Amino acid sequence: MTFERSDTVPFPHEDWAAHDGVPLLRTLAGALIELEFTTGLESFALPYPPEAQRALDRTVLACLLSGEPPPAGLTELVDRCRSVPLAEWPLRLPPDAIGLQDRLLDEESGRPTELCHEWAWRTPDAAVEFRERRVVRAAMRMCQEYGDEKAYTAFRGLLVRRPVLTAAEMFEVIGDMLLEPVRDLIRQIYRPVPDSYLRDGSYTCCERCLTLLVPSQDGEWWCERDRCRRQGPAPAGRRIERETAGQVSQLERPLRQFVTGPGRAEADLERDLLALGLEVHMWPGYDAYDLLVVFPDGHRWAIDVKDWAHPVFLGRSARAVPHDPPYDEAFWAVPTHRTTARTGYIAAFERARPGRARDLSLFTDAEIVARARARLRTVKGEVGRA
Repeated sequence: MTFERSDTVPFPHEDWAAHDGVPLLRTLAGALIELEFTTGLESFALPYPPEAQRALDRTVLACLLSGEPPPAGLTELVDRCRSVPLAEWPLRLPPDAIGLQDRLLDEESGRPTELCHEWAWRTPDAAVEFRERRVVRAAMRMCQEYGDEKAYTAFRGLLVRRPVLTAAEMFEVIGDMLLEPVRDLIRQIYRPVPDSYLRDGSYTCCERCLTLLVPSQDGEWWCERDRCRRQGPAPAGRRIERETAGQVSQLERPLRQFVTGPGRAEADLERDLLALGLEVHMWPGYDAYDLLVVFPDGHRWAIDVKDWAHPVFLGRSARAVPHDPPYDEAFWAVPTHRTTARTGYIAAFERARPGRARDLSLFTDAEIVARARARLRTVKGEVGRA
């Protein structure tokens, strides 16, 4: 997932502004995320936080105008966000805005879904400056001032491969000379882990995505990543004993959502392309794009990986892949699990894609690997005939 150097994200929104369901969904999503962060989503007392009260008021009004029974209070509103798909809400929405099973809260854990985070942070609002973009742009600027592209690559790798750090690991990272340009930034973006992640005095990481698992009431684990949940029960990986680990820290949620998650998809694609014997460079040119792939005949692909739940948000952000470092072909890639979970994902992306990006193709990661394999056979065949 490449981060733009501009201050705003291209996202035309005049057509969506005419639908009263869009601002309501954004308000609901923002309120749910704020509630989880400040008070938790289990119990509430009057007066409600301002954003939560605003979400409740707007939902009640939407229900009354449509003749639907409104929620009696915030607890009932939160329960609806968890149990009722958005397609069944009295919302006036544009085409492709929601899928049939989309929810703002996960049905099992009651925590905000990845889609909820995207509605809160990816909807059209020119005044919004996304937290993860500010962080990554700051890291890019610091490393450029040092003239050290390897430091930036190491920083991106840290966020992807080590979203959780013990006290000793944090000391090691802060002492790494390669990360010196972004040392202070690292201290800011890793936050203490709350007790809600504890079970029997330990924290447990997901073996697949490396983020912390949340204990569920039935004794199982819940992973915040859609991809993990669709692959089956969360696999318990590294266990961290609180008494011996000292202060355990994890990346703040926006960075886990929009950097670590897509970064795992980037790393998986890198692994699959390397297995074909291709040359792969990650985040070249200070993150001009995600992967530079070089074939044996010198042909070069530029690939940006976009692990987004909502195809319209992704389509509206579409733009040409920067030409430096140079390449012969460029694509965007989305993890296959996104297109499996949402029928018509790529078609919705293409409908939302602005005119300036009409030539930008979106493939699944599996399709990218298949195309690479086919091209390799062609190249090797030509070499054999020569």
